[in-house]
Amino acid sequence: MIEPRDEADLAEAVRAAAGLLVVQGGGTRAMGAPVAGEVLSVAGLSGIVAYEPGALTLVARAGTPLAEVEAALAAEGQRLAFEPMDHRGLLGTDGVPTLGGVVAANVSGPRRVQVGACRDFCLGVRFVDGTGAVVRNGGRVMKNVTGYDLVRLMAGSWGTLGVLSEVALKVLPAPGAAATLVLRGLDDAAAVAAMARALGSPYEVSGAAHWPGEGTFLRIEGLAASVAYRAGRLAEMFPGAEVENDAGAVAARWRRVRDVAPFHARAGDVWRLSLRARDAAGIAARTGGQVLYDWGGGLVWVLVAEGCDLRARLGAFAGHATLVRAAPETRARIAPFPPEPAAVAALGHGLRAKFDPRGILNPGLMGAAP
Repeated sequence: MIEPRDEADLAEAVRAAAGLLVVQGGGTRAMGAPVAGEVLSVAGLSGIVAYEPGALTLVARAGTPLAEVEAALAAEGQRLAFEPMDHRGLLGTDGVPTLGGVVAANVSGPRRVQVGACRDFCLGVRFVDGTGAVVRNGGRVMKNVTGYDLVRLMAGSWGTLGVLSEVALKVLPAPGAAATLVLRGLDDAAAVAAMARALGSPYEVSGAAHWPGEGTFLRIEGLAASVAYRAGRLAEMFPGAEVENDAGAVAARWRRVRDVAPFHARAGDVWRLSLRARDAAGIAARTGGQVLYDWGGGLVWVLVAEGCDLRARLGAFAGHATLVRAAPETRARIAPFPPEPAAVAALGHGLRAKFDPRGILNPGLMGAAP
């Protein structure tokens, strides 16, 4: 394993690489097609570089544990609004989630339905490309982007374009209170309709999920008086709804939604469907597996038998399917990431050729070698 201590060390390691590199942060996300090569860990590039609570900005090295970032923000009454998922329970991995890993995978949780994805909060990045050159793009303000929008490009690139060394993020104040409305007894179609109605209301719903057999969940966050008022109005929209307003219980429920807790330690493969919410119930019924809904139905998690090619089973639909959890041999046989249209694939190939001309950074992880 190659373990650089700082950005200069990282650049030298990439320049000197004689073979393929498996880029790794905290080692918590064993996803994508298997990649052979020497592990390049950025865990040693750790620490918060700058944090300005008044400006709502934080800069940290890529290997900084996510828990360290969240603790620093919590001390100032702030948070990462995009609510990054912890994949360890679902994937059965250990290790420590890092900030760079979150950005590289564009990890976003239930609040994405209201505030957007991880990439929407990325202000700037520093990374080492496949030649060993240090590249900087963006800054600590949104408008400072020139040429390639590498800030957004790196978010979700899974280390195939470069190795992140530092990221700058916009952060937001943490809410003073939160509540969850729980609707019981809805079938999938009725639940999706209810979530759409809630999200379309003026009551600023920050989470909308449905677990068949357990309930449909709607989250409200903000100042205590506002939360109480909006939760009351939503309860009037959905007679019989239960209102949970204990802070600990609300936080625990949405951690379970965020981390797809019902599928932890369960046999089978896990797929993630991104689709139009209005299509969710119909498509979920065709999966033949157990399903969980998030993002008002725009995200459907599916647990199916090991080795099942869910993409082939569903056929064409308006959306895409990603294989999140499966044995390495299954991930080698079935492309984990959805196939790209020819024009997008050509663009991706061109970008990889520019930023990683030797093709040494996580080659093939996303299903397309340089």
